[in-house]
Amino acid sequence: MTFADLGLSPELLKAVEDAGYTTPTAIQAQAIPTILMMRDLIGIAQTGTGKTASFVLPMIDVMAAGRRRALMPRSLILEPTRELAAQVAENFEKYGKNHDLKMALLIGGVQMGDQLKALSDGVDVLIATPGRLMDLFERGKIMLNGCELLVIDEADRMLDMGFIPDIEFICSKLPETRQTMLFSATMPAPIEKLAKKFLNNPKRIETTRAASTNADITAFKVPVKSRTKKDTLRWFLENDLIETAIIFANRKTTVRELNQSLNRLGFRSSEIHGDMDQSSRIKELDRFKAGEVNILVASDVAARGLDIKGVSHVFNYDTPWHPDDYVHRIGRTGRAGAKGRAFTFVSEEDAEAIANVEKLTGSAIKVFGKEDVRVDLTEVIAKAEAAKAKAEPEVRTEDAREDRPERKARRAREDREERAPREERAPREERAPREARPPREERPRREKPGPRTDRVTASDDQKPRRRYHEDDEPVPAGEWNGPRPGFLDVGFG
Repeated sequence: MTFADLGLSPELLKAVEDAGYTTPTAIQAQAIPTILMMRDLIGIAQTGTGKTASFVLPMIDVMAAGRRRALMPRSLILEPTRELAAQVAENFEKYGKNHDLKMALLIGGVQMGDQLKALSDGVDVLIATPGRLMDLFERGKIMLNGCELLVIDEADRMLDMGFIPDIEFICSKLPETRQTMLFSATMPAPIEKLAKKFLNNPKRIETTRAASTNADITAFKVPVKSRTKKDTLRWFLENDLIETAIIFANRKTTVRELNQSLNRLGFRSSEIHGDMDQSSRIKELDRFKAGEVNILVASDVAARGLDIKGVSHVFNYDTPWHPDDYVHRIGRTGRAGAKGRAFTFVSEEDAEAIANVEKLTGSAIKVFGKEDVRVDLTEVIAKAEAAKAKAEPEVRTEDAREDRPERKARRAREDREERAPREERAPREERAPREARPPREERPRREKPGPRTDRVTASDDQKPRRRYHEDDEPVPAGEWNGPRPGFLDVGFG
């Protein structure tokens, strides 16, 4: 089957051909004719199977006929993150170059001025994140009663991010007679409920079992101690024939620390997480896509739907807290028929999390073993031993001939010489002789000191010796009752 068999217009087929695509994926082959027939649709497919093009292509032909009006977009695509929204916008620019369609991107983190101007000029396709769309709607800057077509993309991610109430509010402001499409990689119960509420007799397309992983991805779990994760990651980056890799961590602080560590070790890495502003995130993604860096350390903000070609490896530095995130993370590799490898580091604390992942996917993840190593271990061991030998100081031949006590004595002398001042010492015979001391018997004897008058000698009845004079009578309360100082016996005239 080719794209020409799906009923797309010649102008659109030309744009698809120019983009280098000839054969549709399974989700595209089933979804495109359904959308062109103006039916509601639920599309369930794993990441990397072309879900974006499955609704972008037919939407371009559907929106080709019609007239746009100010502040009233004709169609709406909801995306959970700014990166996904920007990616869908790129697809519209690529495939819609032969059509007279106006598109606007409505996302947070950027100035509203250009977005408001585009809305005032009228748009055929509005791509938005729920937060910015709700903000402009509440300000009265946009009207949704002219929307003919709605796409809810990455619905399960919307659920994870807490956007379902916003989506319900937005859907309530749209015309009842509209076409609605919902796409998701997984289909949890709340998404099923949402679909039943806002879709009218939808066609359900499921190209793979829910929450399954891509057959082109070889996945492993690597048992590690928490303190050895960095060393384990470094070994894989050096020995698993890495081309480009995305490393996922659960916390933004871990993302920053890990990227700094990799940079210190000499790897070409960058980072992306939710604390970065939109321009910085786009800049780092562009650097990764352009090959300036080949390792991207990311939080789950980059896990969903980002279409980055040529990612050979995915590392879950932390086992994901939510099992659905595992499917989306490893889906960044093995895209468009390419092969990929995914590694999940599992510590003792992650036992429950990895069990939930395996329960969701319905299969056990293979434990990484010697047979899965992509390099000759003998060469790796030889290189490590050579590097270790080079780092150690060479043993001199005389050390080998000397006995242990002699070697220790010689090294002790060398240590003393190293600690000596830099200037050379005068030879012992040239030093000034010490002044001769008088013979012991000629030295003046010290006179034996006389008995101390401040002491009381013991009497014949062996009374306890007193170091100082003490009062014989009890001392009244509040008076001094300690040893009597000698200066009190000195009289003054």
